Amino acid sequence: MSNLIDIQSQIEKLQKQANEIKSKDFHATVQDILAKMAAFGITVKDLQSGKGKSKAGRAAKGKAGAAKSVKTPKAARKASNPVAPKYRGPSGETWTGRGLTPKWLSTLIAQGRAKDSFLIAA
Repeated sequence: MSNLIDIQSQIEKLQKQANEIKSKDFHATVQDILAKMAAFGITVKDLQSGKGKSKAGRAAKGKAGAAKSVKTPKAARKASNPVAPKYRGPSGETWTGRGLTPKWLSTLIAQGRAKDSFLIAA
């Protein structure tokens, strides 16, 4: 049993040492990160989005990093033009040919029908 008690006390001492080292190095690490963020023009928003900027975007921003781009709200953006259907199914279903193949067409193709047989004449 004494070995177990000795090991547990060693673990406790080592955890205290680790916490002391961590608290000493914490401030220096934060300062290092802030310096690198300033050098590369990285903002907290960049970190939260999880998306890295391109090298050109960071270089254009420069060391100052003061200018922020203004994005147009989604509601104010112009909607894209609707695409005319390219395929029509036997029950009147339509598909533009973009995106995943709809189930109705996948089923018919699996039954041996040709995809081109459902093309809408131009």
